[in-house]
Amino acid sequence: MIKCEKIQMGETNKFSPIFLEYLNNAEKLRPFFSRCPELENFGAQIEEKQFSAEKRQILRDSLLAQYEGIEISAELQNNIGSLLDPNTYTVTTGHQLNIFTGPLYFILKIITAIKVCEDLKQRYPERNFVPVYWAATEDHDFEEINHFNLFGTKYTWNTDQKGPVGRFDTASIQGLIDSLPEKPELFVKAYSESKTLASAVRKYINGLFGASGLVMIDGDRPELKALFSHVVKSDLQEHKANDSVNEYSQKLESLGYKAQVFPRKINFFYMEDGLRERIIPEEDGTYSVLNTELKFEKEELLDLVDSHPERFSPNVALRPLYEETILPNLTYIGGPGELAYWLQLKGVFETYGERFPILFPRAFAMVISKANLKKMEKAEISVAELFLPENELKELLTKRHGDADYEISTELAELAQVFEKIKAKAGEVDKSLTGFVGAEQAKALKSAKNIEKRLRKAEEQKAERAIAQAKAVTDKLFPNGGLQERHDNFLNFQLNNPDFIGQLTQAINAFDFRFNILTEEQTKKEAKATVC
Repeated sequence: MIKCEKIQMGETNKFSPIFLEYLNNAEKLRPFFSRCPELENFGAQIEEKQFSAEKRQILRDSLLAQYEGIEISAELQNNIGSLLDPNTYTVTTGHQLNIFTGPLYFILKIITAIKVCEDLKQRYPERNFVPVYWAATEDHDFEEINHFNLFGTKYTWNTDQKGPVGRFDTASIQGLIDSLPEKPELFVKAYSESKTLASAVRKYINGLFGASGLVMIDGDRPELKALFSHVVKSDLQEHKANDSVNEYSQKLESLGYKAQVFPRKINFFYMEDGLRERIIPEEDGTYSVLNTELKFEKEELLDLVDSHPERFSPNVALRPLYEETILPNLTYIGGPGELAYWLQLKGVFETYGERFPILFPRAFAMVISKANLKKMEKAEISVAELFLPENELKELLTKRHGDADYEISTELAELAQVFEKIKAKAGEVDKSLTGFVGAEQAKALKSAKNIEKRLRKAEEQKAERAIAQAKAVTDKLFPNGGLQERHDNFLNFQLNNPDFIGQLTQAINAFDFRFNILTEEQTKKEAKATVC
């Protein structure tokens, strides 16, 4: 089983001010979001979210087509079918198509979505809530997703394919699979039995979370893009998103925050197999596609929006609006960087008359193995102390494990008082001697401080083992100085504990916005063995 301990986000020293202030509902940030992520606020969000029966039909039919040929659970089938019901709403998180799921926090995002739906159902039993994973199939930055870290080794998929990664052929990933020390059957089958990366991800997501009713949606579909064609045409001609995002960015920057999103006049890419490049407005009124010879007259491009809407892919400034346009969505679940850039986008939603979702922080977690837990116990380190800066942790352990108090601040103060008395007597005899006494005082104090350094060094040597144990733990839990969840793949834990995801899901409380420290509970036999 997994034991869960929680600490405040601010105690971790790992999160940006804007994220922490959002969690604390800072007054100055309120113009940039709709409602706080509190359970009681979802009732009003439900009442205000408008989503037509026509959109529900298109969404349901598209999802059925996307899952064609995949065996799905009754829970997932019910969730997809329930999207036709006007009382059904979605809870969405999004992420790239990282191979083998990428870092652990991707799993945490999905678990958060599932748990939020469970909590909402208890609070609003007359409504239905469907957890959704928005797969970023249209992204073209392959270097961000082509690797994952397993048991201390980085595994990379090398291919020269270009364009939207969801359309990549997965045949060449077999070489990476062959190099793995263990080959999880779910992933082997997903990659080997799929023609594209998007379909492979759908298969393993279905295997991991299908029983929980999680719906994966691929926005790279003509029937879904057609629902967004009015925004495409508007952005090509009027550039409203550019103006709106810049306005909100300037407001945030005036409050001392840094902009995360930088819009353009046109916030769409032109996309085909092997190609996803920016659309550029030219001075002569035509449009070109960056790094290609493609060029369009205005009417030609607008006609193309109607005939082939799937060729227009929104960038980060408009993708959130696209998500909210095609989903009956209440809340978007994301990490610190995501929520920060969503705060720049509220004006875009107002411009196009779409309800801004509740911004919900995903769950955050660190997993401490039994081996690292034993090292922490021997070094006498608490969970909160793991997050201390290295020099502060070293200082703490030196004091904790030393046999004596090496600090001589009291003695230094007493020595200074003695010299002040001597200086006063010397002044009565001969005022010219006060300078001499002062110089001798400085020498004495310097010598005393050198003695303190020697004492400190001796104590550090006594505490050396505890410090070494602490460093071994922090090196594991903070790879390259960052959070474990942003580096290690979930298979680091799942392969040794097949029920890891289930236990993680059980441990997390979505509406408790504290950092989760997860430890494997010891058996009675193991606990006795660790007693010194």
